[in-house]
Amino acid sequence: MKCFRRISFAVFIILLSVASANAQTVKKDYLSDYEADKIRDAETPNERIKLFVQFADERLKKFQYELDHPSASRHSEMLNYLMNSYIGCLDDASDLIQEGIEKQQNVRAGVDLMANKAKEFLETLKKISADAKEIDIYKLNLDDAIEGTQDAVNDAEKAKKSVAPPPTRRKN
Repeated sequence: MKCFRRISFAVFIILLSVASANAQTVKKDYLSDYEADKIRDAETPNERIKLFVQFADERLKKFQYELDHPSASRHSEMLNYLMNSYIGCLDDASDLIQEGIEKQQNVRAGVDLMANKAKEFLETLKKISADAKEIDIYKLNLDDAIEGTQDAVNDAEKAKKSVAPPPTRRKN
């Protein structure tokens, strides 16, 4: 009887630890809880890609606002955080595109959105670099963002060629 209790207790502990490990989700440190919930609730890869691109756009706009209206405290930290967050969002969107292509999912809308928005982002980043307003604070992150955005543009253009075509309907 004691042996049965010990075995059942051990099985219970193992099941409990497995369940708690599955319940924990990886939260990106640059996403708010609300944004992470929106990503988690998105049903299709296209919706997730759209959300990550939208979040990247918001980070870039906040970065520009912070440059134009510097906060009294932690200004340099905020600039670097926003630029790193932008890079993370764009990288995650690119990763979702690659994953969707590998799994042969319909990510055409996400690829098209990424191709268009990443070009806009690249122009904005180059303008920020050309203006060089307080550039010494965030130069490394800006260079990484420009390189990452250029990679995202290139990956989206390649993905346009390799993404599964939309289904065609036959007329009877």
